[in-house]
Amino acid sequence: MTASPAAKPEEIPSRVITEVCRRLVSDKPVRRTLPGSGRIHIDRQLPFLCMYRRPPGRSDEGTDRLVIGEASHLIASGARRQQSSLRSLVREIVQALSSEFGAFLIVEIWSGPHSEVVGEGSPASQEPGFTIFAGGARTPSRTLDTLGRSLRGIRIRGMQANVEVRADGRPAPLKMSPILTSSEARALNCHLIGIEVRPIHQDPDTGHAYPAIRRALLRELTSALLQTFYQFSRRETTHGPPHYHALGRRAMVKAVWEVDHRLAEVSSTFDFLLQVSPANPDSAWAEFERHRFERCPAFLYRPKAFDTALLKRTLWSIPIEGLEDPTLGGLFREKRLELDAQLTMLGDLDTPRFLFGSLQAFGKPDANLVELARSLAERLPRRARDSTTRGSVDAQGFAESALEEISQYRVGYPGLTAKVFVRSDMAGLIVSRGDLLVGQSTRIPRSRVDALLQHELGTHMVTYFNGLAQPFRQLSVGLAGYEELQEGLAVLAEHLVGGLSRTRLRLLAGRVIAVYGLVEGATFIETFRELNRTWGFSQRTAFGLTMRVHRGGGLTKDMLYLRGLVSLLSGLKDGWDFEALFVGKIAGDHVPITRELQLRGVLVPMPLRPRYLERPETRERLNRLRAGVSVIDLAEGQLS
Repeated sequence: MTASPAAKPEEIPSRVITEVCRRLVSDKPVRRTLPGSGRIHIDRQLPFLCMYRRPPGRSDEGTDRLVIGEASHLIASGARRQQSSLRSLVREIVQALSSEFGAFLIVEIWSGPHSEVVGEGSPASQEPGFTIFAGGARTPSRTLDTLGRSLRGIRIRGMQANVEVRADGRPAPLKMSPILTSSEARALNCHLIGIEVRPIHQDPDTGHAYPAIRRALLRELTSALLQTFYQFSRRETTHGPPHYHALGRRAMVKAVWEVDHRLAEVSSTFDFLLQVSPANPDSAWAEFERHRFERCPAFLYRPKAFDTALLKRTLWSIPIEGLEDPTLGGLFREKRLELDAQLTMLGDLDTPRFLFGSLQAFGKPDANLVELARSLAERLPRRARDSTTRGSVDAQGFAESALEEISQYRVGYPGLTAKVFVRSDMAGLIVSRGDLLVGQSTRIPRSRVDALLQHELGTHMVTYFNGLAQPFRQLSVGLAGYEELQEGLAVLAEHLVGGLSRTRLRLLAGRVIAVYGLVEGATFIETFRELNRTWGFSQRTAFGLTMRVHRGGGLTKDMLYLRGLVSLLSGLKDGWDFEALFVGKIAGDHVPITRELQLRGVLVPMPLRPRYLERPETRERLNRLRAGVSVIDLAEGQLS
């Protein structure tokens, strides 16, 4: 028996082609390296392939990464020696999948020459631009229309893309032949489209890639191509995806899990809110009272069991830049920047620099929010009976109610491990990593117990454990900027159970007023006096508000409760799926992103839903909110 001749180093071995097609026919994922620094990634059986051939003889840095966001992509050498075996591979892939779906689409991407970019350095030379080569009259017109429209919707650095369509163009890079001949494509019912990309992602002098522009181009181009593949799949094949995001990547490579795990490790090393909260609230109040509210008390903070500089070193050694998925890469980069800002703040704790970090992390209240807060503080009565009429519950009593509520959640989800702790080194209520911490001196009006249980457990605990059930730990530790939506959800939960009292609404307004004063330069004493004398908050309440806002050197986070409520009411009016917001700790900007990940099959169903949603009156209130309600409407409705 004569052995078959070995493949040349540049060629793709026939056994690799056979193995790839065998896995595709069995609907198994394909991920392989190819000769010439090539690779193939196909998640599952799909009626399309996005490909790139590296041009021989010239550098083309970064263009290969413009296809990696697709669930089915191929990167290969454009060297002439490999083209025969590459065509064989593509032909076999098309034959296997076209017979499965009835038709197939190949989109090839390449970069145009820099010499065609007129006026280097001018604004026009930096505009994103695409030339579509349709490859003949056979190309489905609606697919082409969708591609053109989606590409025209791309904006990079504020500039809209310019798109040209060449209906009878040659769908292949310069000096290369189409990956399939016209007769092969026709026989396989395969359609070829080429996209030449203006190389704004490359330095025209050195050829080096601009990382930020390349990432933005990848994100936008991935979305445009998914919409095109969706249109083609729905009209030309037997495949019927429910949404274009359902055609996105599902298979996650090891690098994704590593980045997620390492980011979560850094995040779990410290509890930011506990670190910046005074550990002596009761003795600080006693000191402040003893000095007749004329001297700022000394606040003590918990020792840091970590080195902020070393944690930063660990944080920035995480290889996020190598991730292929543009959506996840963007989420991880946002989280790294947030963690870096938090570590900087912890390094600056109890110094004037802390406030600057807080402004960067949480921002400051805008004029509309300040006006709303003042309007609420003026409209709502300064002394409300709801806080005194039926007595109050101490810390231990509230802890027992919380344990009972947790046990009810555990009936439907035995994996729930939440605990409750009463602590003397903090004030108020905090959910930390799924556990409820109750300040020992806390006293809660009986009329507010249910509302605060839904605030802390029905929101903060539920989103933590829902996030923990997902493949990515970031959804439990919190995506970047999650606090605003999280606190908006928590406050809205109080309203949905009929417990958003007049006192509570006025307190949220007072927090915004205090943050505004802080940003404008008010001292601790000045903030306390304004809250007490101008706005009529009791001395103890004014102290608590002032301490929260001035802690650490100035924390603007407390305005997020009211701002989050405003944003959430707007989102509900715009059609947000309320229950979907409990998938984990996410920001408003992440609502479409988590929806995308759910459609892609990356996220799993949530094990928990807020128990208060089982109440008929809650559903009625929620339906009324979807019609469009302002915070003022909410306040007036609560009073009626």
